[in-house]
Amino acid sequence: MRVNESDLNSSVITRDPPSEGVPRRPPWVTSTLAAILIFTIVVDLLGNLLVIISVYRNKKLRNAGNVFVVSLAVADLVVAIYPYPLVLTSVFHNGWNLGYLQCQISGFLMGLSVIGSIFNITGIAINRYCYICHSLKYDKLYSNKNSLCYVVLIWVLTFVAIVPNLFVGSLQYDPRIYSCTFAQSVSSAYTIAVVFFHFLLPIAIVTFCYLRIWILVIQVRRRVKPDNNPRLRPHDFRNFVTMFVVFVLFAVCWAPLNFIGLAVAVNPEAVIPRIPEWLFVTSYYMAYFNSCLNAIIYGLLNQNFRREYKRIIVTFCTAKNFFQDSSNDVGDRMKSKPSPLITNNNQVKVDSV
Repeated sequence: MRVNESDLNSSVITRDPPSEGVPRRPPWVTSTLAAILIFTIVVDLLGNLLVIISVYRNKKLRNAGNVFVVSLAVADLVVAIYPYPLVLTSVFHNGWNLGYLQCQISGFLMGLSVIGSIFNITGIAINRYCYICHSLKYDKLYSNKNSLCYVVLIWVLTFVAIVPNLFVGSLQYDPRIYSCTFAQSVSSAYTIAVVFFHFLLPIAIVTFCYLRIWILVIQVRRRVKPDNNPRLRPHDFRNFVTMFVVFVLFAVCWAPLNFIGLAVAVNPEAVIPRIPEWLFVTSYYMAYFNSCLNAIIYGLLNQNFRREYKRIIVTFCTAKNFFQDSSNDVGDRMKSKPSPLITNNNQVKVDSV
């Protein structure tokens, strides 16, 4: 159902009960969707702010690899700051009453966030691949300046990828999910291109990178790799697993929605009536929920982030200098010494996520 500017504006003026096309649902359904959104917004905001502040405060976390982690956290924050609260408002009012412009901005930022997320996850995978499988070239490829350039490139590509939606007219309000989002049935060719370039291709690149890393891990553990290849330390393996879990959860949360979009694009007339509403809504809210998961994963699987989370919370509760460099803490200096720069063929560096 296409919602044009007059439709949206009329809903703002009249504030009448939901118009035709807005689904009538039991109260527990809308309450559940609202609860999921509230939980996602709160955890997204707090968790990703913790990630950014952790990297800022701790020198051990300030490295080329974590530049992409911070960029991914920013992509997740975008939806929690603007689009999700508007969706929540739409849930409470059982319809969109914020006008056409807000609908377009919300849909644009939501697309910017998801494409930025998958591009950053791809950047992280390539970074991990170079870090572990080509460690001798890593310093040259991922200097501080180069890493910042890569992140800027990611966001430029993200912006270029989302801009066509403004001209195709694919950002529309869908009453089933209370969201202004990408309408899969507007153009079959465009939808197929979006799914391929914004999901399938990045997933293929990430899969290749992580598959090569897993092969190297197995070879090293079975001692079938020659001595002139990098040796994986336990710390490096745990950090790789952390980012691998981030990728897997993203793929799981976003795959249903993308495959539905692909099926709709191939044969909209036949497929759209056959998609159960519960499946369509679930696929969207699974995708929404993903934005709050990364910070939790870092805290559960990465010791450096977990330790910094605790410091930040304690600092906040005791009203200390919030942005003080925590890597200068006496306790931290006593517990561990900085890892030396690695200059031989038998080791890889160890302080990034």
